[in-house]
Amino acid sequence: MTFVPEKVNEFIDVFNSSKNKIRHFEGCSKLKLLKQTNIDNVYFTYSYWESEKHLNKYRNSELFKSTWAKTKILFSAAPEAYSMDLIETVNN
Repeated sequence: MTFVPEKVNEFIDVFNSSKNKIRHFEGCSKLKLLKQTNIDNVYFTYSYWESEKHLNKYRNSELFKSTWAKTKILFSAAPEAYSMDLIETVNN
């Protein structure tokens, strides 16, 4: 997500106010906030969902709708979202 530079702190506030609710939404096992190195207004949220059904339930929830409404007005570019399937984890 690319934000208007002056709106980054507003996004951080929105994220902080909703992060625990998102993380504890049924089916969410992990939530991360990442910032692009050396670019102060580009952020990524990375969430882990038990299934697509759980993710879709979240996407249709009031929590998502209210959080998204507060977030999308802060963008300076169109957001991108991806759903991915885990192929392999290498731990050593």
